[in-house]
Amino acid sequence: MKIDKYTKWAGASAAAILTAALFTGCNGGGGDDAAAGSDAGAAKEDAPAASGGGMVLTTEIPPQKIEGTPKAIKVPNLEPAPKAAPKINVPEGTVLLSKGKTVTSSDDFPIIGELELITDGDKDAGEGYFVELMDGLQWVQIDLEASSTINAVWIWHFHSQARAYHDVVVQISDDAEFKEGVTTLFNNDYDESTEFGKGKDQPYVETRFGKLLDAKGTKGRYVRLYSAGNTSNSANHYIEVEVFGKAG
Repeated sequence: MKIDKYTKWAGASAAAILTAALFTGCNGGGGDDAAAGSDAGAAKEDAPAASGGGMVLTTEIPPQKIEGTPKAIKVPNLEPAPKAAPKINVPEGTVLLSKGKTVTSSDDFPIIGELELITDGDKDAGEGYFVELMDGLQWVQIDLEASSTINAVWIWHFHSQARAYHDVVVQISDDAEFKEGVTTLFNNDYDESTEFGKGKDQPYVETRFGKLLDAKGTKGRYVRLYSAGNTSNSANHYIEVEVFGKAG
């Protein structure tokens, strides 16, 4: 298990800027222990206050680390790679729900790493920081332990090389088997190979900024993420998944 790099609320001192803010745009403390941590090596600007009484959601962004020879990303309708961390507005009181939560998978025995790495709080790239699952369509699932109001999901598959993952589908449900009450947040399966229907979302390039999804207050206990290989190889990878919201 790597050192916890989650950040505390931005606020009263310059030291808080060096540790970075999990939630910025409003002064004051709060949140639970799972939503806080420190990382002296990563500074971040304060985010502005969000309109409508909410806040801008931010998180610790890992350092850049590029390895290997990149391969051409040949997928249609590719979203341009971001140049900065994405930001969305979330309701005040939103906290990190997924830190340290149990992760299960369609692949019971990952090729590399352990499933617990997906919620351990460490988003660095390189060996020892990611999970590799077998080829084909695979999923990982986070159990939040109680039905929760989910406001955002932030995903890092593998950012030490520019690539796009195929058939990325993100769903939320109170049913652990995902047979009923399923809400799909994201689907970029353009050829309907997952049998979830043709996705309307764009494939995207993996970067250290991750992929941030607005969950819009969807209720559920479980978050399931699918993928089916990537443009560099046929394997499936996860470094970190963060789920933000309000418990209960």
